Amino acid sequence: MIFLYWQIGTEILTRYNQEGWGKKVVERLAKDLKQKFPDIKGFSPRNPTYMRDFAAAYFDEQILQQPAAKIPWFHNCVFLDKVKDINERLWYIQQTIENGWSRNVLVFQIESALHKRQGGAITNFERVLPKPQSDLANSLLKDPYRLDFLSLSKDAQERDLENALVTHIRDFLLELGVGFSFMGSQYSIEVDGKEYRLDLLFYHVKLRCFVVIDLKMVEFQPEFSGKMNFYVAAVDDLLRHADDHVCFGIGSSLTPYKAS
Repeated sequence: MIFLYWQIGTEILTRYNQEGWGKKVVERLAKDLKQKFPDIKGFSPRNPTYMRDFAAAYFDEQILQQPAAKIPWFHNCVFLDKVKDINERLWYIQQTIENGWSRNVLVFQIESALHKRQGGAITNFERVLPKPQSDLANSLLKDPYRLDFLSLSKDAQERDLENALVTHIRDFLLELGVGFSFMGSQYSIEVDGKEYRLDLLFYHVKLRCFVVIDLKMVEFQPEFSGKMNFYVAAVDDLLRHADDHVCFGIGSSLTPYKAS
């Protein structure tokens, strides 16, 4: 179907250039195609214009070997509308293939500028994590995380943020990215007879490790890193299985501080 649409788009593009076809001609063509091929979807008045733009973006018959041929047609339409840079478009196409994004998820990721945020977090992973886990962990984290789905007042406290994230856990997991599995909030661990509670605990199925998220509503303070290192070590000691990789932590504050 993708190749058929490309062929139609190529013909329309040729007629645009050689015979001066305009919008009304394309609209009439859409009606003719719909009548001629009633069992084939995709001949709405708008779709032939997408076919033309698609043919202009991929101008040779190698389209079937392009990543764009591996995603649904209306995903391609989203790219034609929203992503003009070829390299950026290819990045999103590859992410769509790898992660199985729906069209709505794809639109959300594009509008939140995921390609600029992915892999941008400040970390010390190269020093504390073995390769290739350190490289993979770095590539998965974002800077900043977009939490527009939360409705918090200016005087919200850390517990308010935590409760809001748990309430909107589906949206939060989407923002975190593929592979995060939610283990719980205020997750209880015991060290030397004393109970400690982790704000949020996740397990990453691709990295095969636990991930601690510590929430702060104030600017970064040096002791935050020490606290995070303690949590990470405790989780590794108490929860890590023999075939798991070492745990890491993500800290949030009004100003970003590095994941440990």
